[in-house]
Amino acid sequence: MHPFTSISGIILAYLDPGSGSYLIQLLIAALLGGGFAIKAFWKQISAFFRKLFGKPAITEEENKDEQPQ
Repeated sequence: MHPFTSISGIILAYLDPGSGSYLIQLLIAALLGGGFAIKAFWKQISAFFRKLFGKPAITEEENKDEQPQ
């Protein structure tokens, strides 16, 4: 008897169709949730990378100057 086997010796495990669809739902939810989080925090994410790479942040006054009226 191998030391890592259970008392009965044989382990019977399977994934039923419900488990597979649940895993697919988890994957889709994680992708959509991540996309929403990126969209919601985009200004903060882009400001972090601007600060990280040394590009100056665009102020509201500069942004108004660039937009056509």
